[in-house]
This record gives sequence, structure tokens and C-alpha cells, in this order.
Amino acid sequence: MDAFVYRTILKTGKSVYTDRGSRFLGYAFSIDSKTQFKERMKAIVDLHPKASHYCYAYRVGHDGQVWRCSDNGEPAGVAGRPLLGQLDSFGLSSAAVIVVRYFGGTLLGVPGLIQAYRTCSKQSIENAQLGEKPIVKSGWIYYDYTQEHYVRRIIEQFNISILGTEQGIFPKMQIEIPVSSFEQVLEIVATTPSMQWKEDELLRL
Repeated sequence: MDAFVYRTILKTGKSVYTDRGSRFLGYAFSIDSKTQFKERMKAIVDLHPKASHYCYAYRVGHDGQVWRCSDNGEPAGVAGRPLLGQLDSFGLSSAAVIVVRYFGGTLLGVPGLIQAYRTCSKQSIENAQLGEKPIVKSGWIYYDYTQEHYVRRIIEQFNISILGTEQGIFPKMQIEIPVSSFEQVLEIVATTPSMQWKEDELLRL
């Protein structure tokens, strides 16, 4: 894979799997942070308040090194790990999968549960739209107000995303720069008077 992009979920995928009365509802979607995952989890729990289990797995960041999975009360290892395994099988980062279970009254046993959670999560990912996104570096660009049009030209030329702006005599702009063009942009900033770059130091929470 290109060193400047990562594979993730572009559009949410859903699935339904049934086995001996139990219903498993799968959701696969992209996330930018653990906070965003918690928000999506809460929304799904609120949508299914009578479900018996809410199992999940996620990988945060383009490198996927921040991760977590949960069996949510199911026997250890039957849900969270199989869900995480599906994210890894599809090579996904900045992505999550949640499987909601409605217990049907019949015990499925460990093999049956592993099969159910693995299949449901796989189908939800298959039903999602997958693709690549550019790896970016986020931070703030500081400049003199007279350089506004010049900054905008740089933004357009290098396909930079604007996250926010603060106006004034010395405005600043929060941006995301594709790593493929980061060095070029940094050189322009470094050689332009009254222009500075400061990389974000915020950790994914």
C-alpha cells in the first residue's frame, strides 16, 4: 500500500445474523478518536436498549496502534477478538465494528458465539464502503493578515483541509496537510516572512 494513505471505512455498513433465536446486528464505521467511538457506541446502545450484549473492536489512527476490543459479558474471547480480527483481515485503520446481540433463549456455546460474532462483523464490513484516505499532519499555520490570499493559494495547491480559523491582525488557521506534500509546504512556510507552522500536540483521547 502507498505509504501516504491508509485503508478505512468510507461509508457505514450494517448486517443482521441469526442463530437459534439470537439476533446479531452489526455496525462497521470510521472513527477519528476514542471519544468519537464512545459517542457512536452510546447512540447504538440507545437505539437498542433491550439488547443483551454490545460487543466491539476498534483501531484509532492511520497506523491502528491504538486499539481496544470487548466481549461485554460474553465468554472471554468469543466476541471482541473475532471482531478485531475482521478489522485486521480487511486491513482497516481508524475504524470500528460493533455487534449488538438479542439473546434468543438458547445457548450457542463458545464455537457458536465465535462464529456468530465473526460472521456478523465480516458481513457488516463487506456491506460498508471501503477505501483509502490520505495520511495527514494537523497543526496551525500563523501568518500576517496581508498574506491571506497567498495562504489560500497554498491551501488549494496542496489539497489542504481547513479545520478552523482565528482572525485578527495575526490570524491563524488549523489545517491538515497530506504527508505526501508536507515537506514542500513546510519549506514554503519556513522561507516566507511572518509565516509559522506549529504541529498539533493533542493526543487521540
